[in-house]
Amino acid sequence: MKFMEMTSGQLAEVDRDKTLILLPIAAVEQHGPHLPTGTDTMICEAVAAAVETANPDSVLLLPTIWLGASSHHLRFGATVTAELSTYITTLVEVASSLLGEGYRRVMMLNGHGGNIDPMRVALRELQPEYPDTILTAGCYWSPAEEAIVALLDGEDKSVGHACEFETSLIMHLRPDLVDTEQVDNAGPWLPDQVQGMFLCRDMHQRTQAGATGRADLASADKGAALFKAVVAGVSRAVQAMLDEPLPE
Repeated sequence: MKFMEMTSGQLAEVDRDKTLILLPIAAVEQHGPHLPTGTDTMICEAVAAAVETANPDSVLLLPTIWLGASSHHLRFGATVTAELSTYITTLVEVASSLLGEGYRRVMMLNGHGGNIDPMRVALRELQPEYPDTILTAGCYWSPAEEAIVALLDGEDKSVGHACEFETSLIMHLRPDLVDTEQVDNAGPWLPDQVQGMFLCRDMHQRTQAGATGRADLASADKGAALFKAVVAGVSRAVQAMLDEPLPE
């Protein structure tokens, strides 16, 4: 079920208890010299659409929120962002629109690392007001972590930025938007975790390339395999939230 393609009468008949609202959230920001600024949105939207297609009777797909929390990319330019407080409020108000109408299962499916903290804060703000609901959020890659590690060839097996992972996915989904002459090894980059402690750095401080990892190892075939694994992982997570008993 796609929210934007349904009438108000059709939506009124949707079972609020047995339907999961799927809200994709992403970003529009610089993705190094070789990927489009809409990379996060394109991938997250494609994953969410595939998950809805596989679960058309139990998933209600909302339109993707393309605006993200991306201030840590501003020094590179080519970035559109919202302030953290604005973004948290946006997520809260979008979810409240549906929760106030009686829907009881909401999943925010995230496609951008900078959204992780604000989406969790948004759920913390929502939960006391809607204690009889299932509120969940996570990155689309998280349920498929084991498969991702197995499919990536570079030493860095994590999901980075304009990296082997994202570059492969865009090569699969939108090869026409990849500047193949600019695909390269991004070289070393600084972590945001030191001795288990979060170290706040913007992307310009972490990598002069505006990208991370081994994009030069990416391929469309690898992207197809990664996409299949990610969709399967998110589908499992969706089913788990549909099976989760509603709070009394």
